[in-house]
Amino acid sequence: MKTVVLIPARYASTRYPGKPLAELTQKDGSKKSLIQMSWEAARQIAGVAEVHVVTDDDRIRDAAEGFGASVIMTSPEAENGTARCAEALATGAVEADLVVNFQGDAPLTPPWFVEELIAAMAADPGAQMATPVLQCDAETYAMFAEDRRNGRVGGTTAVFGEDHRALYFSKEIVPYIDPGKVPDTDIPVYHHVGVYAYRPEALRAYTDWGVSRLETLEGLEQLRFLVHGMPVRCVEVQARGRLFWELNNPADVARIEKVLKEQ
Repeated sequence: MKTVVLIPARYASTRYPGKPLAELTQKDGSKKSLIQMSWEAARQIAGVAEVHVVTDDDRIRDAAEGFGASVIMTSPEAENGTARCAEALATGAVEADLVVNFQGDAPLTPPWFVEELIAAMAADPGAQMATPVLQCDAETYAMFAEDRRNGRVGGTTAVFGEDHRALYFSKEIVPYIDPGKVPDTDIPVYHHVGVYAYRPEALRAYTDWGVSRLETLEGLEQLRFLVHGMPVRCVEVQARGRLFWELNNPADVARIEKVLKEQ
């Protein structure tokens, strides 16, 4: 099974313009761009044939090629990362049995999150797409709650059934928990890790369906699959003592830099 990792990156982010080129301070005091950190994290994943940055922006292309990344250019009309992956496949820029969409704003994604995702797809040839989920610990849940109190759109939560098929994804904290009854351990909220593995057929279908109302309301591309009845398999992964968080807002820079200094 030839697996290719694509890292979609766009400059015109609504919440954080120019986000892929934002520089974060490393443990040694040096600085690296978010896209370089994400590319380096993706290259640690075992069992992957190729890693490419996928963008429509010349600034991102130039920066990525500057640190040695392979870059695939896509059209500005691609509305999200899944659409960019679908376009790269449709144009023949990549050939793969499995395409992994590795988020360009999540450099804290450990390699085993993706390795376990790939293994799950290999074990279930009938699965068309899958995505990792991580049970919230107290610290992560507190960051979700802080973002909501301050009116920030932060991470995404996932709700899934006993068969690990996704029921819904939201920018809100779901399921709802009374603030006075949040347990210290075994918190029943799952952080959606924004990595996707798709069969080529799933990406072709995604493009054919067109934009859905729910994905527009939530700003979550994966909801298009659920709206059209394609099962999304949630693969539960373990943090192994690491804190996972994405860079969604400028406020997240300090959070990620803190983790970089500590881990």
